[in-house]
Parts: sequence; C-alpha cells; structure tokens
Amino acid sequence: MQHLKKLLAIENSTLAQLLRYSLHGLEATLQKAQAECPNDPGIEVCDEVLREIQNLLQVRVKVEVNEQARPTVSYANTFTPPSSESKLDYLRAAFDSDSELSLYLGDSPLYSQTDSDLWDEIHRKLLRVPEDLAECWRQRALELAQEVGAIADNSRLYHLPFIRDEIIYPGLRGTVISPGLCLSQTAFEQKNIIPEYASEELTLLAGFLVLFIKLIELEPELYHALKSVFSFDVIPLSSQPEQRTQYIEALIDRFQRTKKAEETTDPLLILRAWIDMDEAIHSLTFVPPAERYSWWGKLQQESRRALKKIVAIATNAGYEVRIRQLTGIYADICALTKDDLQLDCGGIPGEVLTCLRVYAKINNEEIPGRVIFRSSR
Repeated sequence: MQHLKKLLAIENSTLAQLLRYSLHGLEATLQKAQAECPNDPGIEVCDEVLREIQNLLQVRVKVEVNEQARPTVSYANTFTPPSSESKLDYLRAAFDSDSELSLYLGDSPLYSQTDSDLWDEIHRKLLRVPEDLAECWRQRALELAQEVGAIADNSRLYHLPFIRDEIIYPGLRGTVISPGLCLSQTAFEQKNIIPEYASEELTLLAGFLVLFIKLIELEPELYHALKSVFSFDVIPLSSQPEQRTQYIEALIDRFQRTKKAEETTDPLLILRAWIDMDEAIHSLTFVPPAERYSWWGKLQQESRRALKKIVAIATNAGYEVRIRQLTGIYADICALTKDDLQLDCGGIPGEVLTCLRVYAKINNEEIPGRVIFRSSR
C-alpha cells in the first residue's frame, strides 16, 4: 500500500497514471460484482478493499512549492478532484454545528477520518435522536451526498442478527462507498441459540442477546450501567475491555436464567428473571442516553412491552403484580429507586434520562427501580 501511494503521487508519471486507471477499473468491476452477488460471503471484505482503493485514488500529485509562486497542476488526465477536502466535509460541518442535535448527542464532535466512516458514524448517531429529527437529517445527508455524486445503495448492507428483517439505514455507492446497516432474521437463525418450542418472548430476548453482542463490536460510543457489574458510574465499553467482557457475560447469564425459568413454567420465577434481563437490556446505553422515541429507544422498549405480557401471565395465575417504568421529574420518583446514576448532559435538568430497571411490587414485596437522571444544576 505504501509503495502504491508513492507511485500515485509522482508528477508526470505514465506509470502512475496507468495505475490510477487500473484502480478505477478494479473499483468499477468490484462494485458491479457486489451488486450482482449481494449475498456473496466476501461482500464485507470487498467493502474494505473498495475503501482502500478509494483512499488510494485520493492521493494527489506531489508539487514542489517555492517562495515565488505555487505552480498549477492539471488534473485533466486524472479522476482525482483538485480539492484535498473530503467530499462530505460540508455534511460534517452542518452536522457538528446543529444545536438541536447536540441536545441529544452531547457536544462530542464527529471523529471519522474518511467519507465512508463519516456516513456510517452520522447515521449511527441519528439512531439516538427522536425519529422525526433523525428522518429529517437522513434526507438532508442523502441530498448532500447526491450533490457530490454518491447515491443510496441498499444492496451493500452490514447484517445484524435479530428476530426480523429491517433496513436501518442505506449505504452509499458512486463517488463515496459506504455500507449501510440492517437487521437480519436469517443471521439470527444461523446463531441457533434457542429451541424450536421457545416462546415469542424468549425468542425476543435471544434476539437482543445476539444483537447487542454484535453492536458492542461495532459501536465505539456504547456504555453500560449494569449495577451487578459496576454500580457507581456509567462505563464506556470501548476503552474498558474488562468491563465490556463482564457486561456481555452478565447479559448471557441473565438470558440463560430466563430460559431455565421458562422451562419451569413458574410465573413468578419467570417474572423475576425477566425483570433482571430487561434491566441488562436497558443498561446498554449512551452518554447522553438515547432519546425514548429514537430508534434505540423504541428498540429497547420492545423488551418492556414483552415484560408487560409476562406480568399479565403472573396476574392471571393469581399473583398481585405491579411494575412501573420510571420517567418524568426525578424528585417525584426517587422514593421508588435505589443506586441511581446522575449525568450533567442530555435531556432536561432534574428529569429522568432513562429507566434502567423498572419498579416492581410482587405480592407484598417491593423491588426498587433504577434510573439515570440529569443533574438539576
């Protein structure tokens, strides 16, 4: 790779020009092959090859600059634009300067170094903001990408295992190559981690298990707030591999306990295991936590809706059960919680940012909930 870059940067070199033409030809051939063979096992590695080719093609001819004048360079016989800026720099600037987005994402700037990674990073961040704002920005991002010669591409998607198929966001092809993201029921079924007789609710939990393990590999901004692993803070997973391992082990353990509880058919045993598993699911979070009506928020709410079905089963069996998802002003619900966590960003000061564990009352036993809330200062 190093020598290819050196050759491409040589001024007035026929060999450099031939190499550049060859790279463009290889790029076009691979793109066409990917479109015709979207299920090829090499599709993801091919995306990486295409990104490497794209980076090579951005190498510019070296030009010596003296104190008298800067020589002009003709690009008439090359495919490389004269600007050294990335094609999506305007998108980066617009995204970073949006004050409404910062309310939900905090003040951390975009860190991606390439157009491909930038497209991916922006769309992953949009999964954490309210859906109407996210949809507005997805359309704006696509329009800006189209202005520089890129188009949406749903044939090049990274498949995440889950219980259903869903395109989360599209990839790009053309002047910018970037894979999109989707949920894949086929990828989930290939994991083969649940028996055929498993309930719909247990199947959902298995989907969360394999999905979260994969997302932890892909998303560098994920945190965990699971009390049984670490009770005093929200922990970044990318920079603390030991915490990442412990969180995943706890997630697996709670799933296995829920699975065993379902085999006993004891409604209370199943309910308690479900409350613990639901807590583990909601403890995978961001700083600030994802907005409740974002893609992330709605995904995690699927666990809460299933938990209500488990409560109904226990109630129908004659037990007195009440659960409450804790939201709103923190001062109004803090009597129902224990070991809460506080952040100074996101949401409205003094309000709950996310409910990690529901409050539960089972017969006469009260089980405290747990939340992350915004400091009132």
